[in-house]
Amino acid sequence: MSKTILKASSISKAYGELQVLKGIELELFDNEVVSIVGASGAGKSTLLHILGTLDKPDAGSLQINDYDVLSFSSSKLAKFRNSQIGFVFQFHNLLPEFSALENICLPGFISGEKEGEVRNRANELLGTLGLGSRANHRPSELSGGEQQRVAVARALINDPNIIFADEPSGNLDSRNAEQLHKLFFDLRDQFKKTFVIVTHNEDLANLSDRKIEMKDGTILSA
Repeated sequence: MSKTILKASSISKAYGELQVLKGIELELFDNEVVSIVGASGAGKSTLLHILGTLDKPDAGSLQINDYDVLSFSSSKLAKFRNSQIGFVFQFHNLLPEFSALENICLPGFISGEKEGEVRNRANELLGTLGLGSRANHRPSELSGGEQQRVAVARALINDPNIIFADEPSGNLDSRNAEQLHKLFFDLRDQFKKTFVIVTHNEDLANLSDRKIEMKDGTILSA
């Protein structure tokens, strides 16, 4: 039986007079790939940022791994986010002065883990993602697809059970996008992770275990 790892109830969010989210109800389960789709302005990225604790709702509740994360202080929430949630963004957000290996290690170093253990896990992830020979290359020396795989490895380094991805293939050509999509499912199977992906890519959305369609700040189907 699938385990609930995230439960959002009555999530609302407004920016000024604009009501972006209108009472969202959503559960996420372990070991699934979920896509969130909808037209621009539907509230997809806002919802993703709230579910990932990068932003707070105006109203509602959010439980992740049975923790009431909206009750956390800023510092406690930052530690929780670093240890239990991974993120992949459209433009990679890699630090240009650091190598691929160093970029992957950063969340582990922030969490205070032993440097040797973090580096060993980062090298393992580089191998798993087919980047073993690129460990010492800086982002400018990597292709777009390689940079995005480095970002995926960074999201996995602290072994979170949920990874949020915001338009992860939006900046990639069709071949690299297809490879990235396959990678998410391979990682789901290998590491037993849940991936939540905001995407305009219908191919990826239709491959997902669940497709959540949003319109005007509400969920039409989940």
